[in-house]
Amino acid sequence: MMFGMNAMKSIHAHLVFERRVSILAKSMAPLLPSGRILDVGCGDGTIDILLLAQRPDIEITGVDIFVRPNSRIPTVEFDGTNLPFEDNSFDCVMMVDVLHHVDDCLPLLRECARVAKKMVIKDHIANNVFDFQMLKLMDWVGNRSHGVVLPYKYLSSDGWDSVYGGSGFQRESTIASLPIYPFPFSALFGRKLHFIDVLYATPLIHAHASGRQ
Repeated sequence: MMFGMNAMKSIHAHLVFERRVSILAKSMAPLLPSGRILDVGCGDGTIDILLLAQRPDIEITGVDIFVRPNSRIPTVEFDGTNLPFEDNSFDCVMMVDVLHHVDDCLPLLRECARVAKKMVIKDHIANNVFDFQMLKLMDWVGNRSHGVVLPYKYLSSDGWDSVYGGSGFQRESTIASLPIYPFPFSALFGRKLHFIDVLYATPLIHAHASGRQ
C-alpha cells in the first residue's frame, strides 16, 4: 500500500505538477485585467511567474498564511481570513485551489470583495460521492506531504452558487473543462471536477462589503 502511494506521489510530481501549473496559467492569463493582482494563497508563486511571463501588464502581490522562504513573488503573511490591505487596493483577486482548504470560505470571499471588484477562482466541484472520493485522493497525494491542512471542503454546483450569493460576488463566466491531467489519468481525475470562475462584485454589493452605505 505504501509503495502504491509513493508511486502515485512520484507520478503526480513528474507528470501532473508542471502540466497543471502551465495549463492553469495559460487558462487564467486572458481572464485577468491589467493592473494590480492579489493572489490569495499564493504558495511559492510558481503560477504567478508563468502569468507574469504572459502578461507584462500586470503586477502580482501574494498573500499566504505561511510565507515560504523561496517565494518567487512579493508575499505578505495573513491570518487566513482578514486581508491586510485597504478597500479597492487591487484590480483583481485570484485564488487557485484555496477555498476547499478553508472551513468557512464566506468571510474570506467577502474580504476579497472588499479589496477588489473582480475575482478569478480555480477550484473543484463534487456533485456526488465518487467526485468527493476522487478529489480527496488527489488532495492527499498532492498536499499531504507538504503539511497542508486538508479539511476536504468540496462544494457541489449548488453549493458554489449559494456561497457566491452570500459573498458579494456574482458569476460572470465559467471554464468547466480543464485538461490538467494527461491520459489515462484524465479519465479519473479530469472529468468535470475542475473549474475556473470569473466573478464580479456589483456596485451595491461591493459598497456593502467595504462597509459603506
